[in-house]
Amino acid sequence: MIPSQRLPYSAIVDRAPLKLPRGVRLVVWPIVNVEVWDIGRAMPRQALPPPTGVTLHPDLPHWAWHEYGMRVGFWRLKAALDRLKITPTLSVNARVCLDYPRVAQAARDAGWEFMGHSYDQRPIHFEPNQRAMIRRAVKVIKTYTGKQPVGWLGPGFTETLDTPDLLAEAGIKYVADWPVDDEPCELKTKHGTLLSLPYSIELNDIAMMMVQHHPASEFVTRCMDYFDRVYAESKSRAKVMSIAVHPYISGTPYRIKYFEQVLAALRKKPGVVFWTGEQIMNWYAAGRGKRGKV
Repeated sequence: MIPSQRLPYSAIVDRAPLKLPRGVRLVVWPIVNVEVWDIGRAMPRQALPPPTGVTLHPDLPHWAWHEYGMRVGFWRLKAALDRLKITPTLSVNARVCLDYPRVAQAARDAGWEFMGHSYDQRPIHFEPNQRAMIRRAVKVIKTYTGKQPVGWLGPGFTETLDTPDLLAEAGIKYVADWPVDDEPCELKTKHGTLLSLPYSIELNDIAMMMVQHHPASEFVTRCMDYFDRVYAESKSRAKVMSIAVHPYISGTPYRIKYFEQVLAALRKKPGVVFWTGEQIMNWYAAGRGKRGKV
């Protein structure tokens, strides 16, 4: 199915407003993305132009760039979240559980939600057997955590036209690959409904820092400007604000304070809660019967 068949167009002004629990008006969904960059392949992204304009393999500088995030940056992010008593969603390549068990263990022991992020970091389109990869990723996460993952984010938001069907078939209940709305919405699949949660492309340190090349302080400016508007709108309807970071980007010494500033500021706002993707999904599912299909 093409996207419009899975998700018919719906103007937000034509829908009945979703309601959060009493005393809550806006949900912040923090996501920490951890990945495996296989030294045997091209790196998922680059910060430095390759010598003479030709990418060489192995690409050690960019493998090491990411490795810094797993050795150091992740722990800065986790310390900030721990101090503020915020439990995020971990968008995780399943292979992290095998290659970086220290990171996976810390997230698991802290009660973070594990959201599937493929088996390792390459576009879904490059998978020779997408169904087998999804099942493998789900199995590894379930075995490691003792719990079936219910959420999924493709590397770089990548999906083929068959991906939602294969995810639903594997027991996935929500996806973050469809940044089309401020609210959860429902995708049709061959195996029932798959929920799409509002995952922002631009409240994401990759977009801000690696693609658009903004200074580190842009993280505060953009997140707070976004918050101010959706918080005002949340007087009349529920809003979800996702913030996505990567250890090798936001976990660096010159960016971490901006991540901390945003979370601390949002933590003080009345009516703001920090939920995982699974908590958002459960809230939506609990109200679905009362309002009918949205």
